[in-house]
Amino acid sequence: MNKSPLVIGSDHAAYQLKEKIKIFLVENGIVVEDMGAQSESSVDYPDYGIKVASLVSAGKFDRGILLCGTGLGMSMVANRFSNVRAALCNDLFSAIMSRRHNNSNVLVMGGRVIGDVLAIEIVKAWLETQFEGGRHQARLDKFNGMGKNV
Repeated sequence: MNKSPLVIGSDHAAYQLKEKIKIFLVENGIVVEDMGAQSESSVDYPDYGIKVASLVSAGKFDRGILLCGTGLGMSMVANRFSNVRAALCNDLFSAIMSRRHNNSNVLVMGGRVIGDVLAIEIVKAWLETQFEGGRHQARLDKFNGMGKNV
């Protein structure tokens, strides 16, 4: 499992799931920087998506995890940043393939879509799966760096 430090953020809808994922990560020796939210009080998801994606984009963290109600909003925000390849993965296969073929560096999940047991398995698979490179790198090279930071 990749044990590099990572950054995590959520909105209010996925706050409880974020807290469970943090426990799993810390128990597995991974340093986690939590950008919020810090409760279930209503917040605007872009604020937290921007915080996490900007840190990954700038190279301050190799990987990040974002969570909101569906995962859709966070994935839209994160993918606005250059060098961020955010993948909305609410199943194991997508998480594995997002790493294997797309070298995703931000995992996005929907707290109202999946349960905590599946979410932990998705995080584990995402952290364990290596990028295959080769023909997949050539494809990534076609779009890496195209976006502009928000």
